[in-house]
Amino acid sequence: MNHPNAGPAMPSLAEAKTVLETALLSSQEPLAIADLRKLFDEALGADTLRRLLDELREEWAGKGVELVHLASGWRFQTRPEFRHYLDRIDPDRAPRYSRAVLETLAIIAYRQPVTRGDIEDVRGVTVSANAIRALEARGWIDVVGHREAPGRPALYATTKAFLDDLGLRSLQELPPLEEIAKSLELAAPTPGPTPGGGEAELAPPPIASAA
Repeated sequence: MNHPNAGPAMPSLAEAKTVLETALLSSQEPLAIADLRKLFDEALGADTLRRLLDELREEWAGKGVELVHLASGWRFQTRPEFRHYLDRIDPDRAPRYSRAVLETLAIIAYRQPVTRGDIEDVRGVTVSANAIRALEARGWIDVVGHREAPGRPALYATTKAFLDDLGLRSLQELPPLEEIAKSLELAAPTPGPTPGGGEAELAPPPIASAA
């Protein structure tokens, strides 16, 4: 006989996998193991959840949507090769950034933490405050400290959101800098001058799309 105050019965592993699948498909943001454990009042251990997630990832292999493990957790997202089809019905266009902004992002990503002065030393030109603000507004970089030097300049580094948007789990998975440079050279500029004047806009690196 069940105790009148007993909670719902613990789901089977098959049911737990369905719960995980439902939660991940419903979420717009990656879910960490700690978040997923809350679905089961933390009764299921992290190792069990990882095993179920690996099984889910295999079950979705070969479909247009894939389950991926990112810096912030797990999420379903559209496979890159199908993104251009969805772009035809999606009225929102991904923001476009100037070459200066993308070069600034690349320097921060590969040399972090860095100051504006460090970035200027690499690029050989002054770094616009607008470039830094654009990357901060996108959530791709953040101030992680200050250098012990005159003026205590801010130190910038990339965020987990940056890795999530690129479909990566860690900085070690970043492609070689040469590939980033090549993508910047091949990116097609938008015809005509930019609203700020001076530099053509370039498409940002391919962004993983949440399912």
